[in-house]
Amino acid sequence: MKLWSVLGNSQKLDGGAMFGNAPRALWTQWAAPDEHNRIALACRALLASPLNGKTVLFETGIGAFFPPAIRERYGVVEERHVLLESLAEAGFGYEDIDVVVLSHLHFDHAGGLLAPWREGEAPRLLFPNAKFLVSAACWDRARDPHPRDRASFIPELPALLEASGRLELVDGMHSRALGDAVRFHFSDGHTPGLMLAEIVGPERIGGEAHGGVVFCADLIPGRPWVHVPITMGYDRNPELLIDEKRDFLADKLARNVHLYFTHDPDCALAQATRDARGRYGTTHEVRALRARELSPSA
Repeated sequence: MKLWSVLGNSQKLDGGAMFGNAPRALWTQWAAPDEHNRIALACRALLASPLNGKTVLFETGIGAFFPPAIRERYGVVEERHVLLESLAEAGFGYEDIDVVVLSHLHFDHAGGLLAPWREGEAPRLLFPNAKFLVSAACWDRARDPHPRDRASFIPELPALLEASGRLELVDGMHSRALGDAVRFHFSDGHTPGLMLAEIVGPERIGGEAHGGVVFCADLIPGRPWVHVPITMGYDRNPELLIDEKRDFLADKLARNVHLYFTHDPDCALAQATRDARGRYGTTHEVRALRARELSPSA
């Protein structure tokens, strides 16, 4: 099996919102803001093939479905659908994807499912041959959002996914589509039912899988958020998220599961570390994956 990091449309969002409880004097050391206080963010997907005999895309980024005024409001940089170009560079078309795994249905993670915006045209679903994996709790949230995060969802998307006949709701450690090849972890601190997909590694030690890769989604958007106390202003329950992150990182460090970041503009993959004080960090950072073999060293 090989892995590709697949960039989608990039985004610029307010640094204070992205670093929530961290003061500006601290977070500007991690991400330089522009004149509007916005920081650069990637919307990076992960492509794996063959995985359980399938070509699998983990997330789709923000895409190009917004009309121009809304695209500007949310800091989406490119007008074109960058994800489709990145897939083509890796040698794949969106028609080649067998499974799309969605950590949750916020627009910056699921918007790439949709065709680019065209004036007068209704939203249209891409990936005609793919099954769509969503956690049951995320599905419920997307269909009936809370007022606090209603703007984070695409109103038309649940109906489009349901009408496709290819939606699989996941409520356990494994899915029908991917079997034992992918193990799911769940988190509620950012949004209910956030689904963190671990591509199971090739090693077995004491009955546990080691050496895999986990898509960290918005539990850990990038390297600065590996530091356990750092949360986003977008998180629904920051204290819960901190507890979940601590347990998540301890497990991944113990099993040498590599961390895959969706929003870090300069790093796709890294290994977790923990120093003598118990503070988590990263090492062996990789900017991009191009047909990289999954191995214990990733």
